[in-house]
Amino acid sequence: MVFILKPVPLWVEFNLNFNPMKTVFRIAALLCLTLSFSSCDDFLEVNPPYAQDAENYFRTPEDYQRALVGAYDLLQSSFLSVWIGEIASDNTIAGGESFNDTQGLHQIDGMQHGAVNTELRNVFRWNYAGIGRVNFIMENKDNIDFPGKAQLLAEARFLRAFYYFELTKFFGDVPLIVDERLGIEEAAQRPRAAQSDVYAQIVADLQASIPDLSTIASQKGRVTKAAAQALLGKAYLYQNKYSDALPVFEEIIQSGQFALHPNYSELWTLVNEQNSETIFSVEYSGLEGGSYGCLVCLEGNAGPGFHGIRQYTGPVYGDGNSYNLPTAELYSAFAPIDPRRNATVLDIEAFIAAQPNPAAITYAIGGGGHTGYYNNKYIKRQGEIGLPDNDLTSPLNYKVIRYADVLLMAAEAHLMTGNKPQAQQYVNQVRSRVQIPGISVNSIDDILKERRLELSCEGHRFFDLVRTGKAADFIPGFVPSKHELFPIPQVEIDLAGGSWMQNPGY
Repeated sequence: MVFILKPVPLWVEFNLNFNPMKTVFRIAALLCLTLSFSSCDDFLEVNPPYAQDAENYFRTPEDYQRALVGAYDLLQSSFLSVWIGEIASDNTIAGGESFNDTQGLHQIDGMQHGAVNTELRNVFRWNYAGIGRVNFIMENKDNIDFPGKAQLLAEARFLRAFYYFELTKFFGDVPLIVDERLGIEEAAQRPRAAQSDVYAQIVADLQASIPDLSTIASQKGRVTKAAAQALLGKAYLYQNKYSDALPVFEEIIQSGQFALHPNYSELWTLVNEQNSETIFSVEYSGLEGGSYGCLVCLEGNAGPGFHGIRQYTGPVYGDGNSYNLPTAELYSAFAPIDPRRNATVLDIEAFIAAQPNPAAITYAIGGGGHTGYYNNKYIKRQGEIGLPDNDLTSPLNYKVIRYADVLLMAAEAHLMTGNKPQAQQYVNQVRSRVQIPGISVNSIDDILKERRLELSCEGHRFFDLVRTGKAADFIPGFVPSKHELFPIPQVEIDLAGGSWMQNPGY
């Protein structure tokens, strides 16, 4: 538990008084199933309990392992980045019970969001919570030596790079804190670092982590070398450093470690989620629930339940909250022969009509908008439902980076460095997996279209359009020189003493 005596920025909350021995029981219990530790009872043993404070921690290898679990814990909040990456784009609408329900998502949907937005503040503070936990490890990295320490620190560096990548793609310039905890006064004086400096730190962390990461994860959910390479290549791509990105992607491709899964629709089922295409995913457990009052506390994936069909009764699916609804325009972007259309977008009326007893199937329409379509990748299905609140505890993992994404990013890097034939080869390799004809690749528009067809509803679309300068062409209400970035939460600016400039236009 963290005790704070006066208001401080939530982005430093976990840095100020974080006591791993006071939080390790909750963190370890939450992640025990998520990371599939071989002996959860052993992992949770602390004797005597509550005997150490923060300054006397990191005295045993187990202390470092527990702190690393705490750093992994904040990956669970990734569902929110996925939602916003789609809702802010032309792929989906916010949906839900009403326009007053989760107002922040509806504001983002209409490009009317400002600096007072609960969802954006959560992105800001949850990622900084993860960074704070990594920094606590790195601040104490030299306390002792033990077997496996290099890999542990490499995993921690990857996590910090991931959290900073999420922050800078949302907010641009952000405070850069590395290997230290901050006091209240220091936090208020910490400026926003230039985005170029944030990316430099991301690159440095990933480059440092790659040599010490395992090729094969030692435990389900652990970071691997390929995951760090893929994120490094992506960080270069987001900076338009295509020549730097290209050899990183090519090393993954030429390793032969990954392959496109033969059946695209199987990628989105629980039984097939550990497949040849998975490079990095966030592990979720359906056995430990959270609450609507603390979504970051969840150990299940909130996405499938929130995306589910409202008050649905019928086969295959479970009822849910009708958020993040695909648009008719997205559905029509797919060729009818493309099997990715139905794997990505559930046409609810067509599905019902095709069932043996359609009259027995019912569902409700939410007041927050209805398109007739649902996110068929991350949706509540019968047989994939967790407990106790199955709207919040799906065990379905979020696929952060998969091999198809790497192939398309490599195609983009080849195209932008003048190698159109290789770009076309990689794009058509992705299309061949779903047995549809190849295309000619002549411009970034061809790459973006294929990325949309392959990766829709996975959280990439808005950021793809922004980084390529195409957002105003596709997103209604998008204002250039403003909406490329989201606003820094106003409460964080206030708590930092008003010293941060807000992003332009807000």
